[in-house]
Amino acid sequence: MALKIYTKTGDGGKTSLIGGTKVPKNHIRIECYGTIDELNSHIGMVSDLFDDAESHELLRTIQNNLFVIGSSLACDPDKDTGMHIPDLKESDVEELEHAIDKMNESLPAMRWFILPGGHPTVSAMHIARCVCRRAERICVHMQQEELFIEPLIIKYVNRLSDYLFVLSRFAALKLGVAEIAWHGRTKKS
Repeated sequence: MALKIYTKTGDGGKTSLIGGTKVPKNHIRIECYGTIDELNSHIGMVSDLFDDAESHELLRTIQNNLFVIGSSLACDPDKDTGMHIPDLKESDVEELEHAIDKMNESLPAMRWFILPGGHPTVSAMHIARCVCRRAERICVHMQQEELFIEPLIIKYVNRLSDYLFVLSRFAALKLGVAEIAWHGRTKKS
């Protein structure tokens, strides 16, 4: 018999962190790892849409790293869980930086702000970037509220949003799609 997916333990609006501590489902820690999970789903869609083997490999690595981040955020930092939770490393940030630098070598200089769009794949990358920035804001909010969060998580999520922006430009180039320049209206006196 298959294990039931529902437990009914959250029906009252609470959930448990790894370590057993019960918190409301709208607790900032839950909001944070829930947004990381949402980001991971968007990264999966980006990977499915973009037919580029090198990017695909890194996107899968990113998804694994986001699971690591989610696991870390889901732990009660004041309790010993007795579990071995994988950790993020500085080399994970460096891997994103290397990929950004490599893609930038083939991209034209940016002369204007770029509007999201032009191709569903490019748009999906921009959506992932926006969700990533929201995750970063929640991480920073946790830090400001003095709730424990590994500083490397904030650094990684920050760099990941940069990576997703450059990936959107790189995808547009590979797909032969023109970037959409933003042309703001100027006020007339």
